[in-house]
Amino acid sequence: MKIQLKSTITCPECGHKKAEEMPTTACQFFYECENCKTVLKPKEGDCCVFCSYGTLACPPIQENKNCC
Repeated sequence: MKIQLKSTITCPECGHKKAEEMPTTACQFFYECENCKTVLKPKEGDCCVFCSYGTLACPPIQENKNCC
C-alpha cells in the first residue's frame, strides 16, 4: 500500500475541515484550527492529531509501525 501524505483534519469544536500534508519525520502533537483557533491535541491512545482528527492516520501508523 502506498503511504498517503494528505489528510483532512476536522475540528471537533466547530466542524471546520482542512486538508493538510502530514509530516513524515515527526508526530504532530498540536494543531490550531484556523477557523475557531482551538488547539487540538491527540486523543488518549493516539500518537498525533492526524490519528485523532484526520481522515487518514499518520504515515508510520499507515505502515503498521510504532509512531514517535
